[in-house]
Amino acid sequence: MRLGGLIFEAYDTPEGWAAAVRRAGYRAAYCPLPLEASDSQINDYAQAARSADILIAEVGAWSNPLSSDPAERAQALDKCKRALLLAEKIGARCCVNIAGSRGPKWDGPHPADLTRETFELIVACVREIIDDVQPKRTFYTLEPMPWMYPDSAESYLELISAINRPAFAVHLDPVNLICSPQRYFNNAALLKECFEKLGPWIKSCHAKDIRLQDRLTTHLDEVRPGLGALDYAVFLREVSRLPDDVPVMLEHMTEEADYSLAAEYLRSVARAEGLTF
Repeated sequence: MRLGGLIFEAYDTPEGWAAAVRRAGYRAAYCPLPLEASDSQINDYAQAARSADILIAEVGAWSNPLSSDPAERAQALDKCKRALLLAEKIGARCCVNIAGSRGPKWDGPHPADLTRETFELIVACVREIIDDVQPKRTFYTLEPMPWMYPDSAESYLELISAINRPAFAVHLDPVNLICSPQRYFNNAALLKECFEKLGPWIKSCHAKDIRLQDRLTTHLDEVRPGLGALDYAVFLREVSRLPDDVPVMLEHMTEEADYSLAAEYLRSVARAEGLTF
């Protein structure tokens, strides 16, 4: 497995980017290029990554391809296809998005999101994205969410079966699946279930943490790794058993110091388990 995160150090060349990634102590990285990057830029950064033994973990396609607004939906589908193509060209492990929402907020909850109709829309959407791009070495993935599909290991398996495309795989963000006290207090079992059922398809993971507050009714807050209750010993043990050096990517922090503290926490847990990044 490989650890990665955001890079705060400035760079202006592919080699400078690769050096900054390594100075941060990472062996995995988010794609450093925008979707409109030229083929020559893509090739230069891909070569720099290979030379420095850096795995480009993912290209983000963050958008709402299920939007009820036709123009927004069309723009989102186009973005997803361009992101998947960039992932294919640069050799990223995967392209990742959420499924999308039927409501006004692209990543927000809506009563229609967990319905059979929306499930079928997701299947059609993902098939269109994959079929248009036809990737051969990367994968299109959906990040789990607490209020939209996939919202469990089981619903992810259902999507894999229904979409029925070899280029559809799994991006695992376990914190997004912890949406109740029951899952919070039993997150070790949840983690084991995810890896047991989805392991063969997991291409990249997000690393963050979650904390249950003691005020009514239920308040679950995302926090820096090490400040919450996610069982990272179980998480990292399970990741380490996967083939292909699966990346574990820190996210959703704004300060470089927080990334450093989070990285050191994950490394300390890994050391205690006899694992390395």
